[in-house]
Amino acid sequence: MAAKIKKGDYVVVIAGADKGKKGNVLRVIPKEDRVVVEGVRVVKRHVRASQTDPEGGIKQFEAPIHISNVAHIDPRDDVPTRVGFKTLKDGKKVRVARKSGEVIDV
Repeated sequence: MAAKIKKGDYVVVIAGADKGKKGNVLRVIPKEDRVVVEGVRVVKRHVRASQTDPEGGIKQFEAPIHISNVAHIDPRDDVPTRVGFKTLKDGKKVRVARKSGEVIDV
């Protein structure tokens, strides 16, 4: 199945504690249907000192959220939209915003 959300996409969170926050997708985990979004679901973890991180301490990082809780931002209107697929005349398959019909990736 083709990916509707990819790394680098600009998305908005539509459900959960961070509802309404917008950010770029940093990482996609397809096996778990999860994405990591910049500035969303920031968690703190107590990290023990190691050779790679001699300081240790309390670290902050973005935790993954389920892919169904994010929606792609329409490039034309800056509103959440669903993603569809369209085959161009040259045979190339591209993602399309359902609201405006705008091609997402060129």
